[in-house]
Amino acid sequence: MRQPKPENDRRPNGFFIRVAATASAVLVLAFIALWLTLPSPRNAGESLIGGPFALRDGDGRTITGESVRGRPFLVYFGYTHCPDVCPTELARVADALAKMGDKAIPALFVTVDPERDTPKVMQDYASSFGPSIIGLSGSPQAIGAVEKAFRVFARKGPIQSDGGYSMDHSSIVYVMSKTGGFVGALNLDRPPEETARELERYL
Repeated sequence: MRQPKPENDRRPNGFFIRVAATASAVLVLAFIALWLTLPSPRNAGESLIGGPFALRDGDGRTITGESVRGRPFLVYFGYTHCPDVCPTELARVADALAKMGDKAIPALFVTVDPERDTPKVMQDYASSFGPSIIGLSGSPQAIGAVEKAFRVFARKGPIQSDGGYSMDHSSIVYVMSKTGGFVGALNLDRPPEETARELERYL
């Protein structure tokens, strides 16, 4: 004698279809609601990268966002003991700024190694690349704050036998607007004349 099917097995297929359709609709609505609450890419960039800072140059002056406000400016993070990446990027920045002539904008070179890079050390190092590059340093707390504001990755490497060490860090040249908002990352993989023309558009 055939056993009757369990009650669950006798549910019509339409029941399962309705459940699946309802679940899909809920997921779609949740996705749309999340998308609508997200800020636009431009606003997100301006709010997530950059912010107030207070660092010192080699002459002992405090340089803040207000100090450079009114003109576009560049920000690059690195350190003076960097063997290749930092000097290469700074040289390319300097080449582009030189092509701008009298229109050259400031480029702030901020250390990620305040333990060794004093404001004077940063000034001497930065000045070797050109007059538009300004070396900045500060206390570990001040450097940490500006790294956080610009979403910079920086980490001290292992101490070597001679006491030296390297710094792992992100390498991005930030383009900031006249009002201090983040514009984008500067593309240096092109002739300096092209980079200069792009920067002139922000003046």
